Amino acid sequence: MPSPNGRPPGRPTTRVLTLLELLQSGGVRTVAELADRLGVDERTVRRYVGHLLDLDVPVESVRGRYGGYRLAPGYRVPPLMLSDDEALAVLLGLVAGQRAGLMTAAGTAGETAAAKIRRVLPERLGRRLDALLASLAFTAPPVETAAPQNTVLLAIADAVRHHRPVSIRYTAADGRSGERTLHPYGLVAHSGRWYVTGADPAIGENRTFRLDRIAGARTLPGVFEPPAGFDPAEHLLTGLATVPYRHEVTVRVQATAEQVRARLPAGIAIVRECPSGSGAQWSRVDLRAERLDWLPAVLASLDRPFLIERPDELRGLVEAFASGLADSARRRPPPA
Repeated sequence: MPSPNGRPPGRPTTRVLTLLELLQSGGVRTVAELADRLGVDERTVRRYVGHLLDLDVPVESVRGRYGGYRLAPGYRVPPLMLSDDEALAVLLGLVAGQRAGLMTAAGTAGETAAAKIRRVLPERLGRRLDALLASLAFTAPPVETAAPQNTVLLAIADAVRHHRPVSIRYTAADGRSGERTLHPYGLVAHSGRWYVTGADPAIGENRTFRLDRIAGARTLPGVFEPPAGFDPAEHLLTGLATVPYRHEVTVRVQATAEQVRARLPAGIAIVRECPSGSGAQWSRVDLRAERLDWLPAVLASLDRPFLIERPDELRGLVEAFASGLADSARRRPPPA
């Protein structure tokens, strides 16, 4: 259990294991950083590194201004000991992650990991798990993935956690590629794709990049301070909702913003509550679309009064949709 101040417990063995976990996350860790994370002085960090070396864990010392410690390339963690419940949770997580499009570039890694765990399960539990997977059905089709490279994903995740700038090699949708510096604020998984949001110091603006279009990521010296209250997921969804399309739509709905968002797919609309002196709560919905024919059914599904501000073409589509529903409601089956 963590201590009240958020640092590792006082037992040296626990801190040595925590040191190993920090080194296993990748990259070079400075002595000062490790001392701060472990809640000890730098001399004690060096003593803990000696303990790991005594256990044949290949910790390397890196010299220089930004030197410190890292694990030798190719080091593999020792085998894990999982209970029955833990093994079942891991296997179901692999299945769910694959269906949700959260696999990385090593597409077979999930399958091979599941196979390894399956081989060491007790026969009784293995049979029960096989029965579960064979009888399991999903209500939604699997998401098509655009997988990032493992090294890119882990490097950027580490930079997000420790507020470090990164240099990325990025290829845009039009095929142009180049290298740029990014202050990454957060990773977001959305509709089978991974994104990173952050600040581009070269232009002084926040940007969003798809991870599958990043060919490489390299951590740079220094740190940055992310803005307080920044929500990477909200930034991504707002950006997707404002991509230029053929039609710009504005509708006011008599409902709270939360009620409207629950009915609209994430990433297609910007919803804001409007001040009203009448007592009824209204929300403004702004969205962009290539076609309007799908919107009448969506507006009807809100089951709330609404007012169309633009475009006028949408009014005719809603009237035709309502007329068709009324005609269907008046139809009666022929006598038996």
